[in-house]
Amino acid sequence: MNPANAPSKPSAGPDVIVVGGGPGGYVAAIRAAQLGKKVVVVERAHLGGICANWGCIPTKALLHSAELFASLKKGAHLGIVADGLRFDFGAAIASSRKVAEGQKRGVGLLFKKNQIEHIDKTATLRREGGKLKLLVDGSELSAPHIILAVGAKPKTIPSLVPDGKNVLTYFEAMNLPSQPKSLLVVGAGAIGIEFAYFYNAIGTQVTVLEALPQILPVEDSEIAEQLRRELTKQGIRIHVGARFASCEPVGSEQKVRFTDANGQSQEVVVEKVLSAVGVTGNLDTVGAQSAGIKIDRGFLAVDEWYRLLDANGKPEPGFYAIGDCIGGPLLAHKASAEGIACVEKLAGVPDREIRRVDLSSMPGATFCRPEVGSMGLTEQKARAEGKQIKVGKFPFKASGKAQATGETEGLVKVVLDEQTGEILGAHILGGTASDMISALCIARSGELTATEVLHTVLPHPTYGEITKGAFEAAFGEAIDL
Repeated sequence: MNPANAPSKPSAGPDVIVVGGGPGGYVAAIRAAQLGKKVVVVERAHLGGICANWGCIPTKALLHSAELFASLKKGAHLGIVADGLRFDFGAAIASSRKVAEGQKRGVGLLFKKNQIEHIDKTATLRREGGKLKLLVDGSELSAPHIILAVGAKPKTIPSLVPDGKNVLTYFEAMNLPSQPKSLLVVGAGAIGIEFAYFYNAIGTQVTVLEALPQILPVEDSEIAEQLRRELTKQGIRIHVGARFASCEPVGSEQKVRFTDANGQSQEVVVEKVLSAVGVTGNLDTVGAQSAGIKIDRGFLAVDEWYRLLDANGKPEPGFYAIGDCIGGPLLAHKASAEGIACVEKLAGVPDREIRRVDLSSMPGATFCRPEVGSMGLTEQKARAEGKQIKVGKFPFKASGKAQATGETEGLVKVVLDEQTGEILGAHILGGTASDMISALCIARSGELTATEVLHTVLPHPTYGEITKGAFEAAFGEAIDL
């Protein structure tokens, strides 16, 4: 019998305990239940975690509201005249919170369906007599397998400490009582850019500071630069190579000082400041450091099968960790994939059948307009690694579908191995980039090459054709360019 379908023997206690009910934890719990394990999830706050309650999902609800508002404002050339148009900030926030509550309830229903017990309490680690233990409200809770999926929390810098009122993290930024007239965002990663886009689109004056030379530092530099230009056209004031210096209250506003890319001191007075300088592993909640767990650059250290490592770098028997708390790309889908791989391994699924996680092809997306979707190596990284590559680019403005919808900003860019045609990376700015990148993820996972893509007929007129156009361009064969 395939271990994936084999029921486990009945036991008094749980087979698997998962600490954390976010996209890593709840997915791991459900997969374990599917594999016949008796599962308990310890989650003290919200089922669904940050993603469902305060991150991925409710922010997309807000961004959708902003996108519709922005589209209607510029819809006259399409025959849409919206006189007296206004944005109801309170209604948009309420709608996003309703979506979050629905997500939370949905995870709860999935737990019931899969007979997963939810313990609404706090879990901590403690080492006693050299053995690592899990305590829930002071009492030990044990199982053969314990998975830590405790996520991450916003980073802070000494000169910019959030107070929840005027200096915000993303928690407060998506649930403000009223729309600020002006906002300064420190940090231009995906979180910072999404909030900058949202608030600018609904009429807030937005300034962005980024210490590195480009916004979205992990993205291909050409994509990032074109997005910077587009966001600047929309009215966002962006400073790259800028060093934040200080923030101090001036009446009801905040005076922010920074040094620009030319080394010149500048200051701006804004109503609110959003700190979006990154996140770090949520380790203090479970007392990982005091329990003698190995910490690597602010995250829990694990081996290739997600087994937790002790301070000496040896696996802790029966303990595992997945998701944001172990570092790597801090993405909900990465956490979910790790949860599945971890559980399949501990359940005895043969290694060849386990859904291993390939971080080299992990996709990412930034949900501003134009959207960003990416996967694999950037052109810069491929060249830095000494790879011989072909690069193909096709602009949205050459697409009939993009012209028809007015979404002509951006491009699709593919990075291919020059000899084999292997898809090394793909980067999209524009259209439905966050969805379009999925096809290229499947192509790479299925080990398709440029040849198979070129031999595939795609429907017309679609954004998908732009992807194929980039492959054609890599070989000098683009028809519509």
